[in-house]
Amino acid sequence: MIFISSTIKLGEHEVEITAIRSQGAGGQNVNKVSSAIHLRFDINASSLNDFQKQRLLESKDSRITKDGVLIIKAQQFRTQERNKIDAFKCLQQFIIDATYISKTRRPTKPSKNARRKRMDKKKQRGQTKLLRGKVDF
Repeated sequence: MIFISSTIKLGEHEVEITAIRSQGAGGQNVNKVSSAIHLRFDINASSLNDFQKQRLLESKDSRITKDGVLIIKAQQFRTQERNKIDAFKCLQQFIIDATYISKTRRPTKPSKNARRKRMDKKKQRGQTKLLRGKVDF
């Protein structure tokens, strides 16, 4: 089981992991070792509920294909194990961000006392500036 949050869990059969060779500099080792991880997660075939699937598919992420498959490529680290952990963290963060529902904002007004204090401070500041004027003897 892959635990995304306290309420969201995925089966290991829902995620397809393949090891591929990393890109970039690395000398001779980069041509021999498959240390990068290619993670594929089919959103439509997953065990998530319909609302969560819809939220994931509606996100404007370039890693989601037209077929509804999320593709994550992890190649930041030198070892395959660390890249695998990084890919799972990336998947976890993506699902949490897409399914998070923010609280609605309730508009508030400043209290009468707060407005009075603000006006008093403005008057006091104005008086201070008036005293900076030219002095006539």
